[in-house]
Amino acid sequence: MRFPAVFGTAVLAALLAGCGSETASFMIDGNDKALTLERIKEYPWNDWELELVVRNNPDCQRRHKLKPTGSDAIKVELYSPEPYVFILRQGKRWYVTEMKSCQFQLFKEVPPEPGKSVGHFNTRDGNKLRFVLDPQSPS
Repeated sequence: MRFPAVFGTAVLAALLAGCGSETASFMIDGNDKALTLERIKEYPWNDWELELVVRNNPDCQRRHKLKPTGSDAIKVELYSPEPYVFILRQGKRWYVTEMKSCQFQLFKEVPPEPGKSVGHFNTRDGNKLRFVLDPQSPS
C-alpha cells in the first residue's frame, strides 16, 4: 500500500518539529559585550546541546559547551561576583567566565560565594528560550 506524498511530508514535519536552535542574550554595556546561551537540537531523539557565547568586541568572542540536557525545561542562573566576571549555575554544575579574554571554566566544587544574582536563562513560557533579568540586579 502506498501513502500519499502529503502523508510523508506530514510525518517528516512532525519528526523535525523537535529540532532547531534558538538563542537568548544578556547584553552588557550596549552591544559590544554579551553572554548568549544557545540551545541546539539536530534531531528529535538528540539531547539539547547548550553553548555559551562570550562576546567582548573587538577583543574576543568564544563559544563554550555546557552540559547537554534531555529536558526542554532549561534553566541556567547567572551571578556576578565582580564587574565583567560571571558565574553560571546549570543544575549541579557551576561555571565561571570573564569578559576580558572570554575564558570559561567548570568549577570542580561549588563556589563559596557566586556573587549577586544577575538573572537567568530559561524556557518557561512555551519553551521559548529567554533571559530574565533579576529585578534586584543593578545591571
